[in-house]
Amino acid sequence: MDLYKAAYKLGPFVPSELLGDCFELAADIRELDMRASPYDLSEYGYSPVPVETAEGRAAYMRKQTEFSQRAAPLRERLIQHCRILLELHDRVK
Repeated sequence: MDLYKAAYKLGPFVPSELLGDCFELAADIRELDMRASPYDLSEYGYSPVPVETAEGRAAYMRKQTEFSQRAAPLRERLIQHCRILLELHDRVK
């Protein structure tokens, strides 16, 4: 979510593809969090992640690791765009 929030705040200075990729990651993370919550969302098509069991916790942790791996290149792209913006700003000064 933090990557999406940062990309969104940078608005027109970030390519829409990067913003979309950050949003997709944030949505996927939110979905997992909802599935791991104590609420039954099966009627909405979300199967629960039983974090109260060792197997469920392991599945949750695997997904969190996957999200972290997906976030790394997005974070790097966002950092690169910020560096470019800062360089442009310094040139204009």
